[in-house]
Amino acid sequence: MSNSVTTKDGTRIFYRDFGAGRPIVFSHGWPLNADAWDGQMLFLAQNGFRVIAHDRRGHGRSDQPATGNDMDTYADDLAEVIEALNLKDAILVGHSTGGGEITRYVTRHGTSRVAKLVLLGAITPLMGATNGNDDGVPLAVADSVRKSVADNRSQFYLDFPDIFFGMNKEGATKSEGWRYSFWQQGMSGGIHGQYACIEQFWGSDYREEMKSISIPVLVIHGDGDDVVPIETTGKRAAKIVPNATLIVYENAPHGFPATHQDRLNADLLAFARDLA
Repeated sequence: MSNSVTTKDGTRIFYRDFGAGRPIVFSHGWPLNADAWDGQMLFLAQNGFRVIAHDRRGHGRSDQPATGNDMDTYADDLAEVIEALNLKDAILVGHSTGGGEITRYVTRHGTSRVAKLVLLGAITPLMGATNGNDDGVPLAVADSVRKSVADNRSQFYLDFPDIFFGMNKEGATKSEGWRYSFWQQGMSGGIHGQYACIEQFWGSDYREEMKSISIPVLVIHGDGDDVVPIETTGKRAAKIVPNATLIVYENAPHGFPATHQDRLNADLLAFARDLA
């Protein structure tokens, strides 16, 4: 496999890497892969940045091992990609599950290679109603997703984009392209890793570790997000991290990197160019 890093446990992690300049590294949401970042990567590469995005283990073109489908290992895989490419002064951008991945990367591996973080519709600090987080997303929701994946994930990946991209709301933009891209990315991964990842995005708890993040963090979240609700994630993350800035996208759904692509690209470019 071209453009891949082999991790310590023998798992090959696929990545895309193009452009020149300061590196911006992207971590995708569930159950997608690096292709979810097409709109951001092309734009930022055209504006003077090197862009890198990997497929999480169990997803996309990366290997589908039976082991290591947990947030610590996801972060360690990301670390191996960053080390292999010898990235420095990087900006890490994570959407949804990817926001948890880049947060865990920083708290496990430090910031010697990273200058800034961007959390987009992220699962941080804790998405699920667990560990005293009673107003989080109920366990029944996670169980329903697990059942849908186990029963007929192909159909689920055709149906879920309605909520993901907010296409089920009156007056919303509807795109079959978004639906088919979501389905294709989802079906390119393996059911075992995707099923295991549900527990990781629902139950991973970052509340304590986020207090130690001292680098600048940009938090962007849509207040129309029906997948990862802003009140218990984005707004709380911005309060916990010492050096965080929160931007709320009005009425934006969970999949706003696609639905609000131009606005997000402009915000990412401004944050990346800011030397503060």
